Amino acid sequence: MDLSPTAEQKLATESLERLLARFQPAAASVEFYLDGASLDAGLEDAGFHEIAADPDLGATSAVDAIIQVARHPVAVEIAATVLVRPKLCPDAPRPLALVWQGLPVRFGCEARTALIDVGKDVLRLDVEPGDFTRLESPFAYPLARITPSARARARSLGSGVLGPLRQYWAIGLTAEIAGAMMAALATTSEHVRQRVVFGRPIGAFQAVQHRLAEVAVLVEATRVLALNAASMGDASDAALAAGYAQEAARRVVYDCHQFLGAMGLTLEHPLHLWTYRLKALTGELGGAASRFEAAATQSWGEPSARAL
Repeated sequence: MDLSPTAEQKLATESLERLLARFQPAAASVEFYLDGASLDAGLEDAGFHEIAADPDLGATSAVDAIIQVARHPVAVEIAATVLVRPKLCPDAPRPLALVWQGLPVRFGCEARTALIDVGKDVLRLDVEPGDFTRLESPFAYPLARITPSARARARSLGSGVLGPLRQYWAIGLTAEIAGAMMAALATTSEHVRQRVVFGRPIGAFQAVQHRLAEVAVLVEATRVLALNAASMGDASDAALAAGYAQEAARRVVYDCHQFLGAMGLTLEHPLHLWTYRLKALTGELGGAASRFEAAATQSWGEPSARAL
């Protein structure tokens, strides 16, 4: 399959890059995450939240947009808005929070709508003040937990929506992981070019180059899998892409922090803005094992029905 962007898609990417450049932080922050309210408003004004609905752009451009935003230092909700909302609740006010069976929720306190995966059903909650409790967390996202009263007020979206929710959530998750890994690799590569040991930049050592090359392969493969899953529209492809991305993220986080040493663990260096996001993303949708099992189920049926 040819995943090369069209002329229209290239123009959309260039426009988004110019927009993102306007919202670059002046310097590295000592915060656990950087608030993205201004960038979110800029994306809204420029129409990027509706990118998947444009027939000349579609889901692959939406994935590209998610990747580009995920590479940015500030944290904004975009994946659920551009991929999940058009399929399940196009009328829902955003930001949109996705809730996975009681786990901490990204952008919960910021959300105006929440979709709750309860295992066999999907519930919609029109968020009111106090429906989410903010959590203190180092994971480079604003995290929250849904309250029992809010959960009780949510109502079912009906049959036939659980599959699409998980499919497009998985594609968006893969794209977010790809973008965060790309940014982590970029800042790590910059560090190894500048850090001098024994009179040479550490990036000049072959062992370092080999490991970074392996990381680059994981990052590019994740990006391509996200684009492929969006293009094909197949639930198994989406689940496999998310599982691969979550497995790859663990290796990328480990290697990037290895090359930065203790500096990479400090808030003064921006690496944490992406690697700690990746730590949060590896647990969404039940983690890699859950996504691989979902892919197997999509391809061969429920475990009890498979031949042993």
